[in-house]
Amino acid sequence: MNELKPAAPVLGGGGFLRIRLDVAYDGGPFSGWGVQPGLRTVQGVLEEALQLLIRRPVRVTVAGRTDAGVHARGQVVHLDLTEAEWLGLNRGAELDPAVALLRRIRGALSRGLGDLSGSVEVHRVALAPAGFDARFSALWRRYSYRIADGPALWDPLGRSSTLWHKSPLDVGLLNEGAAQLLGLQDFRSYCKPREGATTIRELQRFEFARGTDGVIVATVQADAFCHNMVRSLVGSALYVGEGVEAPGWLYERLLARQRDARSVLAAPHPLVLEEVAYPSESGMQARAELTRAMRA
Repeated sequence: MNELKPAAPVLGGGGFLRIRLDVAYDGGPFSGWGVQPGLRTVQGVLEEALQLLIRRPVRVTVAGRTDAGVHARGQVVHLDLTEAEWLGLNRGAELDPAVALLRRIRGALSRGLGDLSGSVEVHRVALAPAGFDARFSALWRRYSYRIADGPALWDPLGRSSTLWHKSPLDVGLLNEGAAQLLGLQDFRSYCKPREGATTIRELQRFEFARGTDGVIVATVQADAFCHNMVRSLVGSALYVGEGVEAPGWLYERLLARQRDARSVLAAPHPLVLEEVAYPSESGMQARAELTRAMRA
């Protein structure tokens, strides 16, 4: 069995270990990531599966909360277990606890989801390095958004993950407008502010490219995103791509720092959280502390 590495500190201490899970899901059947009374959510089904295995309530922390209908290929979460809970996962089978938890949580999810089996998958389980926090240690999050701009591109087999847009879009105009929003900015005009939280983010990538299949894929990457920010950026950019607004209109909206009647959210179903990046193990704690200070 592999030697246990020190995991991230837990408030109050007491011998807890921090565990990282890499998760993917089809967001279509769920009312978003976060637990909501009476609704099926990704966090809810994941925590229910963990509770069956650990035999106590388990709360997970996520890298990025996703809206209802939004998907993920590269979501990251963490949870905290006692050393006894971690070592007890193999039930005497001489497996690495990470391998044991991966096998058992896949089984618990499959049973718990029933006819939705396969809509949530855990791809990796590992002990986290010291200082790791799935949310606050992240360097950036990257999303993709697929757009089929015209009936000739509307593939029924991809309709659950692609926007069917009626008007043709000019990729050059889309990129001209998107480029003006890059950098450290106040994105209040492009998100739903949460009370007491900052709307300042560093938008690192916002670009559009048409693939060989003719479908446009938007890539949006930032250190973090405000609520609804990606869908608002893409939805507003569509006005520019259609030629309804000039490329500079996106920046004008940014400077206004307010949501108004022209604010629009693109549909959630084409949006996919593709990747969350983290620093080297030695930089986890420092990154988490810096992010907490910035978000405050």
